[in-house]
Amino acid sequence: MKKLLLIFVLLGSVFFMQKAEAQSFQSALGARLGYPFSASYKTFISDANALELIVGTRGFGSGSNRYRWWQISGAYQIHKPLELEGIEGLEWYFGFGAAIYFWNFDTGFNEPGSNTSFGIQGYLGASYTVPDSPINLTLDWVPTYFLNGFG
Repeated sequence: MKKLLLIFVLLGSVFFMQKAEAQSFQSALGARLGYPFSASYKTFISDANALELIVGTRGFGSGSNRYRWWQISGAYQIHKPLELEGIEGLEWYFGFGAAIYFWNFDTGFNEPGSNTSFGIQGYLGASYTVPDSPINLTLDWVPTYFLNGFG
């Protein structure tokens, strides 16, 4: 069971499609299984261009040294088919986005506090739509540059 969960975490996100079109689906609601754990909504505005909204959270630490942050981000992505012999439904994509982060922390050294950070993001990933199924698996890399620091 742990191996199966790890596979899904590494895949990044799972989308459940609503409508089939040229890119296999028009809009999708999904879960991004990584850091942060997030809910996402992706919609295609053309055959190759998509917008994605992501809301997520991550917490770590224990006792008097705890952090929790919430993220709201939006992305513009460009999808391209990936031609591999015998594999249908495979694409790669790239794009950019922006995010806002809300931090809460208690370090044990100072009074508990909070902070807000802003980030710009890049997106690079691969997407696979399972044939004859409403399932899309995605693995992506989202490097983030924090404009005003983090935490």
